[in-house]
Amino acid sequence: MISFTRPYFLRKALGLFLLGQRGGGILKIRVVMESTLKEISSNGDSVLDMKDKCGVAGGVEDMYGEDRATEDQPITPWTFSVASGYSLLRDPHYNKGLAFTEEERDAHYLRGLLPPTVLSQELQEKRLIHNLRQYQVPLQRYMAMMDLQERNERLFYKLLIDHVEELLPIVYTPTVGEACQKYGSIFRRPQGLFISLKEKGKILEVLKNWPEKSIQVIVVTDGERILGLGDLGCQGMGIPVGKLSLYTALGGVRPSVCLPITIDVGTNNQQLLDNEFYIGLKQKRATGQEYAELLEEFMSAVKQNYGEKVLIQFEDFANHNAFNLLAKYRTTHLVFNDDIQGTASVVLAGLIASLKLLGGTLADHTFLFLGAGEAGTGIAELIALEITKRTSVPLEEARKKIWLVDSKGLVVSSRLESLQHFKKPWAHDHEPVKELIDAVKAIKPTVLIGTSGVGKTFTKEVVETMASLNPKPLIMALSNPTSQAECTAEEAYTWSKGHAIFASGSPFDPFEYEGRTFVSGQANNAYIFPGFGLGIIMSGTIRVHDDMLLAASEALAAQVTEEDYLKGRIYPSFTNIRKISAHIAAEVAAKAYELGLATRLPRPTDLEKYAESCMYTPVYRTYR
Repeated sequence: MISFTRPYFLRKALGLFLLGQRGGGILKIRVVMESTLKEISSNGDSVLDMKDKCGVAGGVEDMYGEDRATEDQPITPWTFSVASGYSLLRDPHYNKGLAFTEEERDAHYLRGLLPPTVLSQELQEKRLIHNLRQYQVPLQRYMAMMDLQERNERLFYKLLIDHVEELLPIVYTPTVGEACQKYGSIFRRPQGLFISLKEKGKILEVLKNWPEKSIQVIVVTDGERILGLGDLGCQGMGIPVGKLSLYTALGGVRPSVCLPITIDVGTNNQQLLDNEFYIGLKQKRATGQEYAELLEEFMSAVKQNYGEKVLIQFEDFANHNAFNLLAKYRTTHLVFNDDIQGTASVVLAGLIASLKLLGGTLADHTFLFLGAGEAGTGIAELIALEITKRTSVPLEEARKKIWLVDSKGLVVSSRLESLQHFKKPWAHDHEPVKELIDAVKAIKPTVLIGTSGVGKTFTKEVVETMASLNPKPLIMALSNPTSQAECTAEEAYTWSKGHAIFASGSPFDPFEYEGRTFVSGQANNAYIFPGFGLGIIMSGTIRVHDDMLLAASEALAAQVTEEDYLKGRIYPSFTNIRKISAHIAAEVAAKAYELGLATRLPRPTDLEKYAESCMYTPVYRTYR
């Protein structure tokens, strides 16, 4: 790639471009200017006729005084790079490492810049997975994967796709949580856009600084509630980066159309504020009108810059902001909150699949949640919507099958005045209950779901009580990362004497109990959002509707096999995740067309085949 910040260099760029075309090289020219290129300069010379002059250090004239400037004098930065030779090896989009063929090495000036051997992508992949397995610390593997992504994009995604079950816990939860905690220390180069209060009034300009212009998916966070780890401020960037890696690896969305963004409004984490290596704004979080105005400017700028059909995924916002933002923008923008809607969809899929083991319908079961935040209430609402869809009972009636426990105990009608607005639909008539174990005994649930973000809260007494009430209790410990899980797979199976059906948010190893090996399911949002996003993109959908989430849940549940059920697992293996994502994308797109929200016409005849054809494949390309 050739890039110039001044029209002065255009003639030389064009000459190199023509030379590259004659030599079969990949040469792209991009001229970056503050205003439209004018044919004639102010002194009457044509731009194309301007002469290069020798500068102090050779080459072109030292127009901006870089060579003459002292270290404390400002200079004008400019870049000159060609997607050939040394710079080609430094471009992650095109770099193939030792896989460049003999012909490509000649055509693109790579002779001498690489060792003489030629290694296929498959052999490179084999070497890399071997090297990764030598690391004993998961964070070291995470850093190695991020280095690979910045060095060789296609090899990164090929490795991730082919070893998804092994590497998913590295690039995503639980390891990404530790990476966010230490992001300031391991930060090497930016992987997305950082928009802070300093950029208020010029967010549109900031968006235009991103090199890719055709963005289709944005994952944005303000870092206030990262997994179960709390306020990590600007260091929450690891989450959007990780999520978008999965959009590409699992959902086949091209990496060039993905944009991770962190909105930095400060942090209330005093440890970060006191840390000299913290990379964000060192101030307390902005709230109220100041916060709302920044987000309003951001949302308007995104639509203005990228259009109506860019999907904006809200990620790890605190409860109060998460609900407010979703409610405010869901009718004006294409928005999706993964913590509320994505988590709800994947959990509902597990519940639908579990009915084959539990028996009955969703309406026959009673659900008790520990945790009444965005994840808990989002799951509860989608369960109620599915019950309403299946039985035609009113939504208010369906909600009565679902109970929530928060930090103050069971959510009941006597607490109505003091409850946050998103908890009020779940305040049923019942006497106050303070402790979870007492709520389990009083409500007698068949399904226990943990979204509290507090580890070890499903105690032995809680699990044993669930087992005494149900022949097959369904226990879902969904909080991330692993340290925050309400209980482990081993605890659930042991305390229930092997009767529990268990699923979790973070992965657990298979566990053997009395001669039987249990493989717990992982209620991982990565089952849903990549395929969901692909379905939206390929259909040109302009708004997210709850029925599309229900369609995604039902599509995922249908992928659970008999082999999965025999192992006690209510989610399919990640091995076939791209096929699963294509199926989910097709069902989501079909629902969007049915609702009149899809704009890409005519509708493809076979949506699943169309989804597969749209998916990015990270094999190396041959260069002319």
